[in-house]
Amino acid sequence: MIPLAGALSELKLVKDDVVDEINAVLKEKKARLEYMVGTMIEVPRAALTADEIANEAQFFSFGTNDLTQMTMGFSRDDAGKFLGEYVRKGIYAADPFQQLDQTGVGKLVEMGIKLGRETRKKLKVGICGEHGGEPSSIDFCHRVGMDYVSCSPFRVPIARLAAAQAAVVNK
Repeated sequence: MIPLAGALSELKLVKDDVVDEINAVLKEKKARLEYMVGTMIEVPRAALTADEIANEAQFFSFGTNDLTQMTMGFSRDDAGKFLGEYVRKGIYAADPFQQLDQTGVGKLVEMGIKLGRETRKKLKVGICGEHGGEPSSIDFCHRVGMDYVSCSPFRVPIARLAAAQAAVVNK
């Protein structure tokens, strides 16, 4: 997985180096290995140009922690000082670093999936980060057609339950 690719040319440059290195190691070890090369969608530009990026990426993993920071325009470190007040005053329904902002960040995610799959029909798509372990965020991921969620180990039991509930509720 190649992180923070914001442009097709950037992804292609890094991907070519990665694939060359993988091929060299496989040749040296006389080994065969099936693998996919994909990218993190962590910047708004990547979501907006996902159709182009899908020409080189076999999968997308939406890095929603960074995507939230860049979309909302504030740092996770600084936001803790005022987000509680924003939630109390109704500016946001929840802390967008705890629960995916489906109205803003979610639109970028949904658009990125749609655009990416227009280019690569079998594009694998998932989410990584703490949002991948939050029930309402997992429900959103199911509704927009993600293939997987990943999260920190302590959130796995909740994530599995939430994924099962989303599959049942959204039939």
